[in-house]
Amino acid sequence: MIKKEDILPIGKLIKPHGLRGELSFEFTTDIFDEIEAPYFICEIECIFVPFFIESYRFKNKNSGLVKFEGVDSDSDAKELSKVNIYLERTLLPAGFSDEDLKGIDFYTGYQITDQNGKIIGEIISIDDSTENILFNVQSGSGGEILIPASDDYILEVDDDGKIIRMDIPEGLLDLN
Repeated sequence: MIKKEDILPIGKLIKPHGLRGELSFEFTTDIFDEIEAPYFICEIECIFVPFFIESYRFKNKNSGLVKFEGVDSDSDAKELSKVNIYLERTLLPAGFSDEDLKGIDFYTGYQITDQNGKIIGEIISIDDSTENILFNVQSGSGGEILIPASDDYILEVDDDGKIIRMDIPEGLLDLN
């Protein structure tokens, strides 16, 4: 039996693609650059089930298409839509940690606070289309704020509480 502590979340199956059982998926890590996984583990009704990969290919940097063995029709693929996918920890190279698997999109949903703990807002998306990565933050007043996701500004990351405490330069929030 596969246990939750033996696996790492890597993304989600989205929907069928075509009529032959292929599925689109989104991933939250770039681990695929490091390993070649023979299977993904899918969470089906709270049970972790391995599905062996027949083939997969990337659509862009955050998504791809996967074909599992035994999933050969659109109706088979529909049953796997919206299912979380995982990798077994034993497939990871030696020395890999959970920190290595976090992509920048991992932080979507985190609260941003200032250095004094005042809540600025929640990260709703991350713009990594340029060299300077930006957190797109929904502020408490309803507007959106762009904040540089720079290590120079990040003081602390609390993964359990989903909070990023930042030392935001004075006036930066006024630019938005």
